[in-house]
Amino acid sequence: MIAEKVGRFFSWANACCRKSSWKDLALIKFCLCAEGVLAGLCVPPEKRKKAALGALLVFLITSVPLMLRFFQVVKEEQAAEEEDEDDYLDYYEIDED
Repeated sequence: MIAEKVGRFFSWANACCRKSSWKDLALIKFCLCAEGVLAGLCVPPEKRKKAALGALLVFLITSVPLMLRFFQVVKEEQAAEEEDEDDYLDYYEIDED
């Protein structure tokens, strides 16, 4: 029963992401950043170094794959744009015969 509800939640989250723009995702990131700052303020001073190292580890583990994916999408988009441009130029090519 719980797995079914969690599955439905993830399905809704996927649908929400499909309907979101980069601006919506940026707002989510700012919201989560603010939440992280608020949580960080609750960490006792003697444990802040460990919390900071943990946060850095999570940041690196999550940001590197996201950026790699982003650059992959950029490369694919640029290739598609070049292909479209080549098709356009081929269509209007003037025969020099």
